[in-house]
Amino acid sequence: MTEQIADPARNPAPGSPAPAAPGRLAALDVLRGIAILGTLATNVWIMTDSEGMIGYLGHVGSTSAGWTERVLQQIAQGKFLGLLTIMFGIGLAIQQATATRARRRWPGGYPWRAGLLFLDGVVNFVLVAEFDVLMGYAVTGLVVAFLLATSERAQRRWLIVATAVHLTLLTLIAVVLATAQATESAPPAPLDPNPYADGSFWDLALFRLENAGLFRLEPVVIFPMSVALFLTGAVLFRRGVFRPEGARLRRGLMIVGAAAAVVDLLAGVLGGGNALIFTRYGTAPLVSFGLLALVAECYAHGRRTGFAGRRLTEVGRTALSCYILQNLVASALCYGWGLGLAARVGDETRVPFTIGVYLLVCAVVVTAAHLWLRRFDRGPVEWLWHTSYRRLAGDR
Repeated sequence: MTEQIADPARNPAPGSPAPAAPGRLAALDVLRGIAILGTLATNVWIMTDSEGMIGYLGHVGSTSAGWTERVLQQIAQGKFLGLLTIMFGIGLAIQQATATRARRRWPGGYPWRAGLLFLDGVVNFVLVAEFDVLMGYAVTGLVVAFLLATSERAQRRWLIVATAVHLTLLTLIAVVLATAQATESAPPAPLDPNPYADGSFWDLALFRLENAGLFRLEPVVIFPMSVALFLTGAVLFRRGVFRPEGARLRRGLMIVGAAAAVVDLLAGVLGGGNALIFTRYGTAPLVSFGLLALVAECYAHGRRTGFAGRRLTEVGRTALSCYILQNLVASALCYGWGLGLAARVGDETRVPFTIGVYLLVCAVVVTAAHLWLRRFDRGPVEWLWHTSYRRLAGDR
């Protein structure tokens, strides 16, 4: 996402049409599009819950859910979050390479970029989605931008340290949650009042602010994982994962990803809530690497994108706009300030309802990206972001 947003080489007149940048890797935009629509496959279950994020946290991974729901949730759980995180790291590596070729200092003006992304995240969190990832990526990107200015040996050390810290935290959290679940048998109390079903748009915004500590906990806890995935994405890019000569690297990643996918699905579906931490933050990122390698292999030798690939490319090129749009559209369908459909759906029809919402929102997002890029070069949020950056950084 950030590679598209922050590419300093592209400077069309605001609102004017232009072709994609020459030499642009097709796999990058396709992967970014997959990651954006894939995150919706996880987040849509939050929005179709009558109690929103609170209800989702209380029910996710529950063995009381039907097999279809558990399998569908597990297929998406954490994989596209991991893929999006890796893509951010690749985007940073591309920006650094661009700066190096132009003989500019790195990280240079990147702190401005990170600050704007953080501001976008704050607005998205308060007004659209409490599960926003942009704030966490802004902070992680700022840290990793400076780490990329160090030697490759130092970067490997930081990668090892971040991974070790993440695995330690993962183990401690899993133990704490397992202990808490063993001693706590009472079901969670209903959300009363329920701003998701009964509140206005502003009621829900205030609810997010009042519970910011809970809703912003995940980005803090997974910060070491994010750093590790950012750095690994940069390493993979430098080692040619998208180039023809990176075939061996891609094969290795696909093998790891396939093995992790089997473990992830079995553990998530059969293990229930006890396995959620292990799968979402443990096996799922490994599956993400396999998915990245699979798509990279498809386009490493100049394969044309085709119809589906072009639609994913368009979503990838407007990734930030599509990320916000898909959450906004799904919220308008499901929450009380919009159509309020989530509160009207019973448990027996929740799975087909959720699938329907997902397909409808995907259709809206893909169509919007296609129509917008027929006339403009950047997504609307990307254009605003880029224009703001140029003014703040004095890049005229």
